[in-house]
Amino acid sequence: MLVAVVTVLLLATGSQGFAQPQQVNTAAAPPIDADWPAWGHSNAGTRYSALSQINASNVNQLKQAWTFRFDPPTLAPGSAAALQGTPLKIGETLYFCDSRNIVRALDAETGTLRWTFDPHVNLTGVAIAACRGVSYFRVTDGIGDCTERIIATTLDARLFAVDVRTGRPCPGFGHAGMVDLTEGVIQGRALPLYSQTSAPTVAGGKIVVGGLVLENQFVDEPSGVVRAFDAVTGKLAWAWDADRAADAIPNAAFHRGTPNAWAPMSADETLGLVYVPTGNTMPNHWGGYRSNGTERYASSVVALDLNTGQVRWSFQTTHHDLWDYDVSSQPTLVDLPRPGGALPVLIQLTKLGQVFVLDRRDGHPISPVSEKPVPEGAAPGDRVSPTQPFSIGMPQFDGPPLDEKMMWGLTPFDQLWCRIEYMKTRYDGLYTPPGLKPTIVYPGNAGGFNWGSASIDTDRNLMVVEWLRVPTRMQLIPRVEADRAGMKVWAPYDGQPIRSSPQMGTPYAVLIRPFASPLDVPCIAPPYGLIAAVDLTTGKLKWTKRLGTMEDSGPMGVRTGLPLTIGTPFQGGALVTHGGLVLIGATQERSFRAIDINTGEILWKDRLPTGAHATPMTYYSQKSGRQFIVVAVGGSTKLKNSNMGLLVAYALPNDARSAR
Repeated sequence: MLVAVVTVLLLATGSQGFAQPQQVNTAAAPPIDADWPAWGHSNAGTRYSALSQINASNVNQLKQAWTFRFDPPTLAPGSAAALQGTPLKIGETLYFCDSRNIVRALDAETGTLRWTFDPHVNLTGVAIAACRGVSYFRVTDGIGDCTERIIATTLDARLFAVDVRTGRPCPGFGHAGMVDLTEGVIQGRALPLYSQTSAPTVAGGKIVVGGLVLENQFVDEPSGVVRAFDAVTGKLAWAWDADRAADAIPNAAFHRGTPNAWAPMSADETLGLVYVPTGNTMPNHWGGYRSNGTERYASSVVALDLNTGQVRWSFQTTHHDLWDYDVSSQPTLVDLPRPGGALPVLIQLTKLGQVFVLDRRDGHPISPVSEKPVPEGAAPGDRVSPTQPFSIGMPQFDGPPLDEKMMWGLTPFDQLWCRIEYMKTRYDGLYTPPGLKPTIVYPGNAGGFNWGSASIDTDRNLMVVEWLRVPTRMQLIPRVEADRAGMKVWAPYDGQPIRSSPQMGTPYAVLIRPFASPLDVPCIAPPYGLIAAVDLTTGKLKWTKRLGTMEDSGPMGVRTGLPLTIGTPFQGGALVTHGGLVLIGATQERSFRAIDINTGEILWKDRLPTGAHATPMTYYSQKSGRQFIVVAVGGSTKLKNSNMGLLVAYALPNDARSAR
């Protein structure tokens, strides 16, 4: 049977084509890009570094330079922990948060601990323990303590500021360095449904934060309000939610159930705008009670005035979203060369695999967008939008439409199971609406694209994206049946699965599961995870490749040890550099790899003790004159990798370094 499985997988792992390499003179690299001062490298969110000491010609000599270990959290049964953080590098120090929101400062050359700040997060009731990053702010003309500060948030919804040199809380910020983010957001039902996972956006002297709301619990969930706080004092500057204009009323009772903004934001200080990717109106899969405000701004990218919080423009990527196609990728800001001068654009990826290219000044599409008809047939009491927006001028990353012949299995038995289940399920293509009969959602609610976002080589005008093609299955459950089955709002330690989605206050609960066989293998053939490069000058696909082998995965979560590049599911993002490299972990395969940005070929790979489901970063150390690459290695509950806490830093041996 093993031989048969290997044969099937080999047939399923064909190569995708790629264009001819584009030559870049790395010896003529831009000036040293020594630091990594924001989560996406800058508020533009390009995840690009101009460093080129490590490049395509010498990356195969890359070695681990140091590691730093720490303890992962202990959570309630059913909760998920993931080490997904990207460190900052300021001066000669790294700043990093773990999945308990403990912030550590490390020597950038050696990884030696300099200080630790523990905000003592209450993890009781935390559903998703992740901290993807911290932020940095320097007080203009400041002197003394906290002139430079690390800004961070917590899983129990606090905002804090600490001194970069000592890790001590900034006494003039909020109350003893802390701001309570639950004020005005959680009233009455103080359920553990509101938290912070993405790094704050610091721009124009303000700290802008959204928040994660645990989805599909009830109609009146905590507000998805976006707020700005003064970066020096922590005082509320403005607040915006989809049902109310911006204001600065302290402790205002913000509207409940509005779309949240859990994903990373970006900002353009020259234009005075912060770009907010928004989620669904809660709950996700029945929209009969939604307001006009939430309908307008849900599943969108919204440009807010940095000074006032007023909406300057918005662009909706999914109308009346019933599929959990919230905008989870950071808006990426790029200046594209044009005959008349550089054009300031915003690139927004979506879970549906769409790439929208907008003028970031006014939201006008630069690449053509077409409203196309989509399937009808909403559940009783709801509706569907008759059309949805499609970016027709850019490559589509949604995979071919499914049919019965595409149903797949490792054995004839699970393939037959998948074909039978497919025939019992409604699937009319993209945007098949949920209903009382099971439906297939493809791409699934993890994407397409997710929080790993785009990475853009701004010298070559190449965009690198990672995308999933794993279907999910969804079914609405009438309220009386849901009540009989005991579906209720999630609470810690009561044995209720975190993925129970009761949608209390609506006529239906919802069941959401991967569309997978009894062997826990997706019902479509691989690849499931891919990586691609797009030429932004032409809008054409340059290359696409499968991402990840099945060495550390297999049926029922059993490791096969087979080094077959099938393209595995993944979590995380990529770093791109002027040295012509794409650096990424992310996959179920416990490896960190360097890819040639021109061809998509793997140039180097290092085995890891567990998965690296974070976005890497890079920096230059003045002490040794070395370029380092750092990635968090922590595993993933969702991807069945063992949980741990580890930062790994890589550098070249002395005799392998090229001119920077």
